This record gives sequence, structure tokens and C-alpha cells, in this order.
Amino acid sequence: MVNIDDAIIARLESFGEKFEILVDPDLAADFRNPDNEKEIDIEDILAVEEIFKDSKKGDKASDESMNKVFETTDVLEVASQILKKGNIQLTAEQRRQMQEDKRRQVIAKIAREGINPQNGLPHPAQRIENAMNEAKVKVDAFKSVDEQVQITLKAIKVLIPIKFEKVKMAVRLPSTAAGNAYSAIRPFGQIINEEWQQDGSWIGIVEMPGGLQDNFNHKMASISGGEAETKLIK
Repeated sequence: MVNIDDAIIARLESFGEKFEILVDPDLAADFRNPDNEKEIDIEDILAVEEIFKDSKKGDKASDESMNKVFETTDVLEVASQILKKGNIQLTAEQRRQMQEDKRRQVIAKIAREGINPQNGLPHPAQRIENAMNEAKVKVDAFKSVDEQVQITLKAIKVLIPIKFEKVKMAVRLPSTAAGNAYSAIRPFGQIINEEWQQDGSWIGIVEMPGGLQDNFNHKMASISGGEAETKLIK
């Protein structure tokens, strides 16, 4: 539980009523982040298990007002709704860092899954970022990556040819690297066909997001000492 002196205010106004809670700024931001996969207990976020009408004055919200808006007086349930729907008074540095982190995630996902439909090759992350800057794409720290990827794609399509598409890559690994095939390929995509050769080598077809082609080629070369053969299947 965060110290009260270090806590910030999360506030929700509804039906003419105002509710405030004192929360840990970092945990509150993580709780609100739609892409966060960590489970966070409300008790750990709250500096004090109270719902206030005015936290600075110490005025507590009435049971009547909580029932009116939340249909419950359970502090943890009310606090959860305030965190989900209300405003969190993050510091300027926190907001900047959250926006930057989310922006990097959006760029990484587009670079991972997007290709240039004119040549079937992925776009470098820097090209995507430059297009976002030119299109003046603004990233919202509290919206999901998937939601903002779609907004970004719509904005940058007028600047660079791009679409999301899965591709199929054929790969042949020599016997010396074949044993590492599954663990090395799993992060890239799905093996949809495979065959072991009499000389111990392994041949497979892997379906993956189009933007991973270069990384896949480099990984196969790395585990095989440069002896892997890869080919994009049209």
C-alpha cells in the first residue's frame, strides 16, 4: 500500500456526484493500461481504503451517493470503477513515459505484421515511425495497442504502401541444426508442413506475420551457422 504522501488522486464525477480515491501512481497506471497482463489487487493500489467526496478535505462520500452511482457501497468495487472510468492525475513525466512506451508497442506491432504489398517485404520500424510523425499520429496511453494500430494504419497508408498479411516461408535446416528447429521457429509462427530428409536435414513451411521475414532469415542463419536455406513462397 502506497504512502499517502506519495499518492495521487483518481476522480470520477457522475450523476452530479464526485468521488475520489488516493492511489499509487504507478500501479494505477498499470491497472488502467488495457495492454497490461499483470493482475493487480485494488488493495495494493489504494493508499487508504476510503471513498472520498473531497480527499483534500477528508470528506468521505456518503453511502447514499455510492448506491446512486455504483449500486454498491463496497469500497473495493467502487474504487475499481473509479480507476476504470475516471480520471487519474498522473504526473507529466508519467504521461510522457506511458505515451512513449505505447508508441513503441504500436510501431513494433506494425513492423512485425505489416508488409509493403508492392514487393512483399516488411517496412523497417524507422520508416513506420517517420510516417507516423509525418501523419501527426497521436498515441493515447490509455487505449489498447490493437485499437491504435488500426488508427495508425489508416493514417499512414496515404504515405507508405502497407497492409497486414501472413506469409509462408520455406526453410531447410541441415542435420546439425534440425534439432533446434521447433524452439527456434515457434516465436515466429506456425509450422504448417514439415519433412525429415534421409540425410537428417529438416524441411518445413512456416506461416508467419509478413513483417518477420528478415528476422526469421537471420535466426535460421544463426542457428545453422549460415547453412540454412529460406525462401518466401508466393
